[in-house]
Amino acid sequence: MLTGKQRRYLRSLGHHLDPVIHVGKEGISEGLIGAADVALEEHELIKIKLGESAGDRHEMAAALAEACTAELASVLGRTALLYRRRKEKPEIRLPA
Repeated sequence: MLTGKQRRYLRSLGHHLDPVIHVGKEGISEGLIGAADVALEEHELIKIKLGESAGDRHEMAAALAEACTAELASVLGRTALLYRRRKEKPEIRLPA
C-alpha cells in the first residue's frame, strides 16, 4: 500500500509520461491486462487513458491495478497512473 507521500512522488514522476495503454469501449480484457503487465515490467510506472464509454473511471482503474497486481497511484480525469516495482533492477526509489 502506498503512502500519501509516495503517491505524490509517483504523480510527479508520471506527470510528463504519455499514456501507453488506452482502454476502449470493450473495457478490461485479457489482452489489455497482458499489455499492462508487460508495460509495468518494462517501465514500473505507466499512464493509462480510460475511454469515455468504458464505465466508471475509478472502478476501472482499480480493477486494472488489481488484475496486474499493481498500485493505483492516481486517477485524474480519464487518466490513471499505475505503479509496480520491477522484480530485477528497479529504477524508481520511493520515499519512506
